[in-house]
Amino acid sequence: MEDIHPQLKDFIVDYCTRYKIRKVDPGALCLDTSIDLDLDIVDIEIDLFLAEFAEKFRVDQSKFSWYKYGYPTGSTSVNVIRTVFGYKATWVKRLSNRIYKPRFRVSNLQDAVITGKLL
Repeated sequence: MEDIHPQLKDFIVDYCTRYKIRKVDPGALCLDTSIDLDLDIVDIEIDLFLAEFAEKFRVDQSKFSWYKYGYPTGSTSVNVIRTVFGYKATWVKRLSNRIYKPRFRVSNLQDAVITGKLL
């Protein structure tokens, strides 16, 4: 399995720490980590996240559209489950994944870093 680019990993951890979104364990980040479900970056925050990402990595996002992924709005049910049970248990992650399908993953960002275009 391919590893995450170290600068991308640092960017995600730094972003989440700076904006107090969620405490992120750098060792737990993988290419399959979803930006909207696992990191809880949704709604307007994801647009700000992508803008900073494009600026930092000099990625062309002119052709990017949410039509391909569906705009990540989050889920109230998932937020309630996270609040009550936390998000570390595997059964909570599986249940959350059934309730809300993740739309945007770290692998999409990694591809953008490699190609220089966010599609």
